[in-house]
Amino acid sequence: MSTPSDHQDSHRLAEQIAYDPNNLLDSLIEKLHLKNDAALSRALEVAPPVISKIRHRRLPVGASLLIRMHEVSDLSIRELRVLMGDRREKFRISDKQFKPKPATH
Repeated sequence: MSTPSDHQDSHRLAEQIAYDPNNLLDSLIEKLHLKNDAALSRALEVAPPVISKIRHRRLPVGASLLIRMHEVSDLSIRELRVLMGDRREKFRISDKQFKPKPATH
């Protein structure tokens, strides 16, 4: 018998398999008629290693970069998220981001 935890684990695994930042980067290169990742990094105004780290899944596509991709491509945020395999209906921010840091003395 499967537990809710098992279902959650398999759902996370499915999301990781579906997540493909390379599809997003390649689609942007094609849409913007660019030659390579270096040209994409210039168009997005980020350092070339950022694109490389995203491509090798060492860095996630953050919100500010997603907004920049939207600005240069005219693709909606939803379209960009679908290109990278993010099929969630809503993006939820962790409640930890809004908690004040404990004071250190």
